Amino acid sequence: MRFAPRKPLARLACAAALVLAAAGCSDSSGGQAAQQVPRLSAQQEIGATEGKLNLVIWAGYAEDGSTDKTVDWVKPFEKRTGCKVNAKVADTSDSMVALMKTGQYDGVSASGDASLRLVYGGLVSPVNTNLLTNYRDIPSYLKNQPYNSVKGQMYGTPHGYGANYLMYRTDKIPGTPASWSIVWDKNSVAADHVVAYDSPIYIADAALYLRAHRPDLKIGDVYELTQKQFDAAVDLLKQQRSNVNQYWSNYLDEVEAFKAGDNYAGTAWQVTANTAKTEKAKVATTIPTEGATGWSDTWMVASRAQHPNCMYKWMNWITSPKVQAAVAQWFGEAPANPKACKFAAKGFCGQFRVGDVDFYKRLAFWKTPVADCGDSRGANCVDYSKWTQIWAQIKG
Repeated sequence: MRFAPRKPLARLACAAALVLAAAGCSDSSGGQAAQQVPRLSAQQEIGATEGKLNLVIWAGYAEDGSTDKTVDWVKPFEKRTGCKVNAKVADTSDSMVALMKTGQYDGVSASGDASLRLVYGGLVSPVNTNLLTNYRDIPSYLKNQPYNSVKGQMYGTPHGYGANYLMYRTDKIPGTPASWSIVWDKNSVAADHVVAYDSPIYIADAALYLRAHRPDLKIGDVYELTQKQFDAAVDLLKQQRSNVNQYWSNYLDEVEAFKAGDNYAGTAWQVTANTAKTEKAKVATTIPTEGATGWSDTWMVASRAQHPNCMYKWMNWITSPKVQAAVAQWFGEAPANPKACKFAAKGFCGQFRVGDVDFYKRLAFWKTPVADCGDSRGANCVDYSKWTQIWAQIKG
């Protein structure tokens, strides 16, 4: 069964050097200064709409019928609220942060590898969840997470999420791989045909594998790595490099390589597998015993929003069941609001594991690595600027 896939560039790699560090300014030693969350207030009521709404989005999150005339949840929103939507597609999380810094946008559909940068940079405001009409329908395990809240204060409303699966060619790989070792072992049957996600955040995938196979490293959160843990992950990635056939950022490029038989195994989204299967590629997906990384997107309100009432109206619209079903099926993700399943195609919510708490807990969702380890280790973790710097060296 094929579900309408997200379009190219929907979620590309974070590749450029950071303009804004996740938690503040860097000190002279290369670490980060103490994190301070800007004191910003949440909106207390939704007033009259301002007639306009400027958004920064992943491609496919604000469809108005121009891509496919049957796919349109923007025009009904405009008719209902009087808020004319202007959406700017960003091809990376770094681009999203840069665009939000201009102050020209009211909101953003941020992934976890951008959201903390927006929070600590003072670019987004706390949200008043009492003003969000569908918030109570969103499962508790999607709320107050490290990538969408700080100290119990939500900075947005959950939108949708997905896993970074292990996808493999069923005609090249015998049986269902039980471990991610198929992409990390230099003697793997997938050697020379491994595919990897082209982003610094992929370092967390190496850390996830090491967490299970190198207990001596004592890795907990795969985004909170000490220098020793980080170096071990980097060494593993450098070892993997000779076996990598493709680093992908546009999922359609990955589909083509799997179809051609050039890729045997590697990280992919479920929508990638759905598209590949539709095009007759012999592929399947699994979550190995080590678990997997994942992504969860959050609608966030700009701290300098010129049209905040329209933004709150949008958050209420985009999280309503029918709209959630439409977006999730077009984009290829699990909707945050499980009531969307009533309006989704048969089998869709089962395939995307909507409402499956155990599945969610097996995923390590992207979040921006910061210097503060979040525990007794203090500010001794490697921040994202270092992840970005080392990624180019890993690829060579």
